[in-house]
Amino acid sequence: MPKCLKIIISLTCALLLCATTAHAREVLQNVPKNTLPVAQAVWQPSITKIVDWKALSKPVRDYEYSKFVYDLRSKKMYFFDVNVFTLHTDFVLDYLLKQAHTPQNIKSYNRNYASVKPQFVLGYITHYPNIKNKQNNDLWTFSFWEGDTIQAKDIRKVHADLQQKFKIAKLAFRPDSLYQERVAKQLKPHKIRVVKNDDIYKSQPFQAFNTGVAVGRLRVVPAGTKFEDLHFSPDEIVILQEAYPDISPVAGIVTSLPSTPLAHVNLRAAAWGIPNATDIYAAELYFVQQNKWVRMQVSDKSLTIVPASAQEIAAAQTKLAVPSINLPQADLNTQTLAPLAEIRASHARIYGAKTANLGELMSASQRLFVAPSLYNAEFAPRQSSLIGKLNIPDAFGIPFYYYQQFMQQYGFDTQVQQMLSQPAFLKDAVWRKQQLSELRAAIQAKPIAPQTMQAIMRLWQSQLLAQSVFVRSSTNAEDLAGFNGAGLYDTVPNVRDEKTLEAAIKQVWASLWNARAVDERIFFGIDHRQVYVAVLVQTAIDATAAGVLLTADIWANQPNTYTINAKWGLGMRVVGGQKTPEQVLYDVSNNGMRILSRSDETTMLVADKSGVLAEQKVPIGQPILTAHRTQMLGLAAMRAQQVFKNIPVLDIEWVLETRGGVDKIWLVQARPYVKK
Repeated sequence: MPKCLKIIISLTCALLLCATTAHAREVLQNVPKNTLPVAQAVWQPSITKIVDWKALSKPVRDYEYSKFVYDLRSKKMYFFDVNVFTLHTDFVLDYLLKQAHTPQNIKSYNRNYASVKPQFVLGYITHYPNIKNKQNNDLWTFSFWEGDTIQAKDIRKVHADLQQKFKIAKLAFRPDSLYQERVAKQLKPHKIRVVKNDDIYKSQPFQAFNTGVAVGRLRVVPAGTKFEDLHFSPDEIVILQEAYPDISPVAGIVTSLPSTPLAHVNLRAAAWGIPNATDIYAAELYFVQQNKWVRMQVSDKSLTIVPASAQEIAAAQTKLAVPSINLPQADLNTQTLAPLAEIRASHARIYGAKTANLGELMSASQRLFVAPSLYNAEFAPRQSSLIGKLNIPDAFGIPFYYYQQFMQQYGFDTQVQQMLSQPAFLKDAVWRKQQLSELRAAIQAKPIAPQTMQAIMRLWQSQLLAQSVFVRSSTNAEDLAGFNGAGLYDTVPNVRDEKTLEAAIKQVWASLWNARAVDERIFFGIDHRQVYVAVLVQTAIDATAAGVLLTADIWANQPNTYTINAKWGLGMRVVGGQKTPEQVLYDVSNNGMRILSRSDETTMLVADKSGVLAEQKVPIGQPILTAHRTQMLGLAAMRAQQVFKNIPVLDIEWVLETRGGVDKIWLVQARPYVKK
């Protein structure tokens, strides 16, 4: 045989061997159901070495997990490969019982999630390599699906068997629902360690929010720096040692305090497409590189900051600007002060997207929708259910016309043109900030035309019955598909009389020229001359709690899963990020609620009758997001998704009102979630 032919055959065999190894699991997954051979390759009766664990587990962000099935009849434990069997259902029906996925068989299988289990206990094992105990050992937990109403006696049985057959580490029980947290209290006499998700979330030294690479000048912001004293350059990578409600455009962000993906700072990073993480040791580790050009990389598992090369610095300095955002052209002619019920999404050019989206929701809320059942074939036969009326606070819109009229009346439009034409406007951030401050003060000092205020007051009194209102911005440069503008403009809460209503409207108008808003528009190449502000005057809700919901799993990208944040009282602190909110993941396909963290607030903001915001103590020991409230939020979000079918992920602000023990969910904003 010629030598060259031998080489070709040898290489071909090697490639075939690699392909066979790489696709072995894929082939196993694709064989006809009920024909999988019993082999220890896809499950093991015990895990005694880390190599066994690695063969069966799957990494996800900052942890890795696998699954097990405990047969109560035979007392057998099955640790199975989650890379082959994604669901417990597949392993139990296809592999152990060799049954077809018929509705009857699935219904029978689902009884294993009930309190009285006919045969199986279905669980998870999770490894957190970044969390250490006092002995410097990694945290390992066992847990069950959040909808599983397992009893304490079955947890004890499983724990005893796990400790005999899982030899790598001692396992703590991690309850994933309020029910399981209550059951966990019964385990204390049996000396089973319990670790809550809240403890896990708050003890992690590192969390990645947006992965990627950035090159810039490192700036470590000293602890205690006031928010109003902050200003950043787009070429800076910043390490923040305080929780700030907002930030101007930068190249990368690291926070040294626990945060959440839905804090405004992290929403900013997502919209800008920059790396962003929490690392409690970052300021200490990287302070020596202060003011130097560095290369920052955020992965799911780690943060690294190293000196940048000359080539990387040159590339960063010549980096192309962010593509310009196409703003909806504002209609400056329509003068109608319109009730929200008469406003539709198509009126965004008159009242801004925020008001127009809420008007669309209010209109849609008058109609009943047929929505998919909360349960899919994994848990029960699919059904349909009716979702009733959405709750939208009554409101009215003040169109762009009145802002433009006010600006022209006092010559502020000319002042803006002159300011924008100065070279220092783009080159000197300190000068720009001072000019903007003076402009805002001048706007707020002038009175609104009497006939305009009279028309606004008539509508406030006749439509909203002179109730307390929130006065909110609704510009043509926010709540857009490519630019959400979260937190750029002002909201004035708890407005109760004509004098404060006029002042609030002028404050919202002036906020179009907030330094953070201008910096953001510069970053995105938005023409300031084409930006206008309308106003939404919205009935205030007596908030028991408030928060944000994304119709997506921002942590692990699980399908059919919503991310929900909440805090007691008004929601102004939720997006501000000063304290960790409650966080849950809610799977609408199986009504599963998984607790990620509980709020660490000791006080909450409430609106009092004097027209100011006051702090009160929060209810001690009570969760905000109960199972019932979470399901209510999920239903409301599903309904909103039906209204805005062309928006892949909705960013929803909501308020919880509780009167006489009855909960009511109000939606106060819906917009596209922006992640570059």
